[in-house]
Amino acid sequence: MRELEQILILFVAAVALAAAARRAGAPYPVFLAIGGALLALIPGAPQLSLPPDLVLALFVAPILVDAGYDASLRDLRDNWAPLAGLVIVAVGLTTAAVAVVAHALVPSLPWAAAVALGAIVAPPDAVAATAVLRPLRPPQRILGILEGESLLNDASALLIYRLAVGAVAAGGFSVQAVAPTFLLAVLGSLIAGPALGWLAQRLFEKVQHIPTAIVLQFVGTFTVWQVAEHVGLSGVLTTVCFAMTLARMAPARIPARIRIPTNAVWATVVFALNIFAFIFIGLQVRPILVELAPAAREQYFGVAAAVLATVIVVRIAWHMSFNAVVRWRDRRHGFHPPRPMLRPSVGSGLVISWAGMRGIVTLAAALALPEGFPARDLIVLTAFLVVLGTLLIQGLTLKPLLRALKLRDGDPVAHEEHAARQRVLEAAFAQLPQAPSAALDLVRKNLKMHLGRPLHGSESPFAAFGAEYDDRYRAALQAARHALLAMREAGEIGDDAFHSLENDLDWLEVSDPLRAANADATG
Repeated sequence: MRELEQILILFVAAVALAAAARRAGAPYPVFLAIGGALLALIPGAPQLSLPPDLVLALFVAPILVDAGYDASLRDLRDNWAPLAGLVIVAVGLTTAAVAVVAHALVPSLPWAAAVALGAIVAPPDAVAATAVLRPLRPPQRILGILEGESLLNDASALLIYRLAVGAVAAGGFSVQAVAPTFLLAVLGSLIAGPALGWLAQRLFEKVQHIPTAIVLQFVGTFTVWQVAEHVGLSGVLTTVCFAMTLARMAPARIPARIRIPTNAVWATVVFALNIFAFIFIGLQVRPILVELAPAAREQYFGVAAAVLATVIVVRIAWHMSFNAVVRWRDRRHGFHPPRPMLRPSVGSGLVISWAGMRGIVTLAAALALPEGFPARDLIVLTAFLVVLGTLLIQGLTLKPLLRALKLRDGDPVAHEEHAARQRVLEAAFAQLPQAPSAALDLVRKNLKMHLGRPLHGSESPFAAFGAEYDDRYRAALQAARHALLAMREAGEIGDDAFHSLENDLDWLEVSDPLRAANADATG
């Protein structure tokens, strides 16, 4: 019980740190990393651990499904060249450079273990970057590249990680022996992921009970990961393909009454997993620091600092070189994007180069190393310090950098949303009968209020009408809630009737367009 109480206290403290980060305008992983560092220095912290085989499935699988579900296939196609450079070349260069640096500083470190360290710290995390960038409304091309990179580079980095860990277990590494298995795993994952996604969606759409539907989604996520691992496929790549298949199928088959609570639950779970990852890494780091002799501690910190510098420099060197080639090509042949987007520039290259914060995948991969792995303590400590260093150095300076560069793309997403609202509204109106009816008039007004208001300028009479509508709507709902609460307090109604009416008022509240926009902006 004492350990449970300590974990609950740590979790509440982490939630408070995340709230403080939001108030300070910083990405919450920055404050969680600071909390993890402080936890590593607290004497008497609980000794907790997880089975290595469980760590990646528990922490990485839900993160990948959440990211894969939100990924845009169109944006991935539009930005395939920079994505390929970051996902394949940058990850490979970072892994190799870190392995060389680590082996040079610690000659006794086996090459396979050094490669594992490089793969662990190679993949950046989009959570911190987008937490900084989204409120500033950066060019959509930058966001698309960073989010796509975060989704796909986990697959490439963890594939290398699996090979390196397997090489340590096997006592050696042979390209000739591994290459066929590697290619088969990649191809098999590209087939199995969509197939499992299709099967899962056929099951999910038959379930109309909301709690059951949400539970099945998590069961499906972990099942896909476990099946892929058991048959020798890539759990990461299979899970990504599974999630992207669901994202294409589910919107037409899952009703809104299931989708709304599902989105809230998934956002909560991803947030909680980030918290637990930093708690567990902090608890792992403390015994490492305590048991190290001063000379060894100095060596470990020196290796971590060198690796931190390496991951930052390699990303900048690669992407700015790639960016220079792309700009040269555009000057020579012209810039012809498939749709309006920001032209590659030195400024956009700097933002993407600097948005290389590491996060939960790096932490999970370090925690997943089996006990007895060569230099495991060094790798775990280095991984945590790289996460901490990139979040502090890059995470806290990314916002000033973006503001200083003043990058603008004319907000193509807003233009697309405007066109989509117009088309959706026309389709909805076309379906309604033309016969005069008070009910039909009310339906048209409701549709125009919720879907059509942003189509009008802020100076139009309709915009003023919409503003008054929002004010009156919120005031009326608040009065209704006060009346309902008063009736329950007075004993006029019981809790069954209270919760029934409360549910109706809740749905009315989330259907209010202004409140929905505010919820999206602050969530």
